[in-house]
Amino acid sequence: MIRILLVDDHAIIRDGVKQILADTDDLVVAGEAANGTEALKLVAEQEWSLVILDISMPGRNGLEVIKLIRQSKPRVPILIFTMHPEQQYALRALHAGASGYLTKESDGEVLIAAIRKVLAGHIYFTDNVAELLVRERMPRSQQLSHACLSDRELQIFEKIVAGIRLTDIADELNLSIKTVSTHKSRIMQKMNIASEAELVRYAIAQGLIAMP
Repeated sequence: MIRILLVDDHAIIRDGVKQILADTDDLVVAGEAANGTEALKLVAEQEWSLVILDISMPGRNGLEVIKLIRQSKPRVPILIFTMHPEQQYALRALHAGASGYLTKESDGEVLIAAIRKVLAGHIYFTDNVAELLVRERMPRSQQLSHACLSDRELQIFEKIVAGIRLTDIADELNLSIKTVSTHKSRIMQKMNIASEAELVRYAIAQGLIAMP
């Protein structure tokens, strides 16, 4: 059997994936984790054929977990399965070492196809991600503004445009409010945006968050 470690903080998502894989003869969720710390412990303790990993989780986010798994188990394929649109995290995930990127809007057949492709040693990405890869090679002036942000800055940007207060962001990420405020200033400077309202409008225009 192909042993899969499923990492997602929502039990309903884990149950849904297990139900989808129950229709296959060889794919089985042999372990589950609700956060990055649990995932890294299981990766260290056992051997896995594949890790299916969410991006946004309590504590360590998916991008950090990808890099840490790559350090300890470089040959284990990692398939990102997330609610975040491709233009937000796909390139960062692939550059960090993920073997594929799939959104949770995809149906079960697409998920199984993506799993089998990465298990075969290939990279799974959609036409949208291929377009992002092409855009990435363009001059910086032609790239999307949020592409210039660091992983931490993008994480904080995502929470700001979701309406989360800076104090709550600091608590969630175990950072000081001063550090979060500094990141916010750098985000706005890098993106040449003057207010939080403009950040939200940009995020909506780029499909990074839904229209309120």
